[in-house]
Amino acid sequence: MKILMYAVLEPEKKYIQEWSAKTGVEVKCVAERLDANTVEWAKGFDGIDFQQTQPLEPVVYQKLHEYGIKQLTARMVGYDMIDFDLAKKYDLTVTNVPAYSPRAIAEMGLTQALRLVRKLGYYDQRMDKLDFRWAGLESTEIYNLTVGIIGAGHIGGATAQLYSALGAKVIAVDPIHRVELNPYLEYTDLDTLLQMADIVTIHTPLNESTANLFNSATFKKMKKTAYLINMARGGIVNAADLIAALQNQEIAGAALDTLADEGQFFEKQATPEEIPEDYKTLRAMPNVLISPHSAFYTDTAMKNMVAMGLDDVVAIVNGKRPQFEVYK
Repeated sequence: MKILMYAVLEPEKKYIQEWSAKTGVEVKCVAERLDANTVEWAKGFDGIDFQQTQPLEPVVYQKLHEYGIKQLTARMVGYDMIDFDLAKKYDLTVTNVPAYSPRAIAEMGLTQALRLVRKLGYYDQRMDKLDFRWAGLESTEIYNLTVGIIGAGHIGGATAQLYSALGAKVIAVDPIHRVELNPYLEYTDLDTLLQMADIVTIHTPLNESTANLFNSATFKKMKKTAYLINMARGGIVNAADLIAALQNQEIAGAALDTLADEGQFFEKQATPEEIPEDYKTLRAMPNVLISPHSAFYTDTAMKNMVAMGLDDVVAIVNGKRPQFEVYK
């Protein structure tokens, strides 16, 4: 059996080699993402594995089908780059890796929230000007705050446990109420969460119901002292409305691991011409933190996403049911 892995990061290679040695399955790695040009490289392989946020072009589905490939395995949580109608048309089973390391993303969200709450961005800005005064930058402590979680799945649940351990009150919105999370959070409705939360942290998929969920109307419902944390998908937050809310002091700050237009420049050495205006505006604000969709990037997460994704490729190629098939 031969598998082609797209968009392979250098640190992933040792885990791929370990998995290949253990299973006896040949794996070829390429740094390029899966697209209309690189899909031809999959000819002659039994399966493919990829990670990216850019949408797959229609020809990708057609070509994979022509090459006899039966699956699309995204070694990541999100799968909004996949057109499920085309996947069904071309008999491609879609799998993802829904929980390679919930703690990795939860810890990044907490880290960014702590930095915002302690107003370290403002201190950095002052200290760059050799101003070492504290005036106006008094902060609070996490145990005094209410944290609102949008989406209490694997990552949201891990987030709830972290904040609860620090003494914060945690509330959450999710259509599924998981009894095992009862010690760490209370479920509520969205409007109540927005009105009560000092930190609103997003951990939900991007779909029709969540696209632009955070917009001008949403921000007006939040506390003026509240912080928004987005460790999920950029399209959940309307960037223009977020900028306006920050400029109008409708919310206190934001931490963003993802942007709706990140495909233009994240995960590469960009040129000045590729940087969109919304990024430039947000990046200049002392109360905004941006990371390049890197919350997942830990050793534990890398090892798990490699193994879990490749295991599902093997299962499908062998005619078995994968562990993490995505239904839509």
